[in-house]
Amino acid sequence: MFNWLSNFFGRTPRNRLRKESPHLEAVAVHNSSFFNNTWQQTQHGTMYQQSSWVHVAVSRIAEAGALVPLNVLQLDGEERVEVERHPLELLLENPNPAMSRFELFESTLGYLELTGNAFWYLAGDAMGRPAQIYVLRPDRMTIVPHPTNYVAGYLYEVDGKQIPMDAVEVVHFKRWHPANDYYGLSPIEAARLAIDSDRAMAKWNNNTFGNDNGVPAGIVNIQSFVSDDDYERLKREWRNSYGGAQRKTAFLRGGDISWQNIGLSHTDLDFLNGRIAHRDEILNIFGIPVGLVSENATEANATVAERQFIERTLYPKLVRLAQKITQELLPFYGTDYIAQFEDIRPTDVQARLDEIRTAQAVLSINEIRKQYYNLAPVVWGDVTVNQLQLPEPVDESSEKEDLAPVRSVLEELSQWERFAINRIGKDDTRPFEVTVIPEDIAFEVSASLIVAEDKDSIKTVFQSARELLGSVA
Repeated sequence: MFNWLSNFFGRTPRNRLRKESPHLEAVAVHNSSFFNNTWQQTQHGTMYQQSSWVHVAVSRIAEAGALVPLNVLQLDGEERVEVERHPLELLLENPNPAMSRFELFESTLGYLELTGNAFWYLAGDAMGRPAQIYVLRPDRMTIVPHPTNYVAGYLYEVDGKQIPMDAVEVVHFKRWHPANDYYGLSPIEAARLAIDSDRAMAKWNNNTFGNDNGVPAGIVNIQSFVSDDDYERLKREWRNSYGGAQRKTAFLRGGDISWQNIGLSHTDLDFLNGRIAHRDEILNIFGIPVGLVSENATEANATVAERQFIERTLYPKLVRLAQKITQELLPFYGTDYIAQFEDIRPTDVQARLDEIRTAQAVLSINEIRKQYYNLAPVVWGDVTVNQLQLPEPVDESSEKEDLAPVRSVLEELSQWERFAINRIGKDDTRPFEVTVIPEDIAFEVSASLIVAEDKDSIKTVFQSARELLGSVA
């Protein structure tokens, strides 16, 4: 149906895309009068210094991320080939005379968590390639919009002096912000209420005990009238005898005087549970599982928490950094390069074995070595695992009658171990004939031997099989 909207959208041919991005000019004009909220960024730094849980969360993320190696890979069709000692890797190892690699990534990840933004300044060499990398404070940085290129440049301000920087000289890492075109969103914004409440509770607790405002330990009520001198003498003698260094005692003179408490105690306010609730909320917003810091976490809970932290929090943040480095740094060295942090996500060993078990029916030994272990092919690896070493199926009806004692299974494992060791370096593809070893254990040995290339690794395979056999028995 034809209407005014049809006429409006009909101005642009539907069979091709525009070469320009018409919205960028409007975005640039809208943001040209807005500058970075340096006061807010400074407040975020203050929270890191004064909020224990913000400090814990940011430090855990920044320090853990700084430990992960970054590799440069070159694309060769669909393959990714690691480049040894790429110039970018060498630069990251020594980014500038005042900073180490660890400090570079620690401060980058730290600023990202605190402010939602992190900036690198690239100082070039004679060829125009990066020679040094400096981390810039986000609270001093202002982005200058451009009507077609998105960013015209940056202004870095120190003590009122503005230093202009070209867009190519700065790498801007940022988190997603739903209401800002240029700056990222800090988790602190989402956690601000919990952080402020927790800091207020901590200050109140400090004022209560730090300024001697604690509730008196007891009250001495002198019902009969005494003179001022006697009253002071009684207080002095009582405190000398029963007061102690920290004990607080209130003295009341006259029987008609009574005490009425109009405040709330820590117990009344459920103080400890309130601070625990704030802790959990702050850590969850930053992606830190509570099991990593909780005193009540069991070893199993802590293990699960560490895995969740690596998979759901740390690794995605490293991917963000690596892709930005690929986009803005590696083009200085040519095309077809990508940056990639080592995949630190824990591997589910059982799931991996199940996957190999499924693949062994259709994939050859060499295909499994390449796909699952990143190992070179071997001359005897053009057959499947089943063809190489797995035993013939056992007739279940006679399994109980034919099952040999554990002693015989151990003897056959020893024979298989000697057979495997003697075959090191040889082209012999003849499989070991399994007769009494249970099929599931034989499969685990067969799959593990695929990547066992020396005597020690073979011995480890069979030692694991013996332990597995012992647990089954």
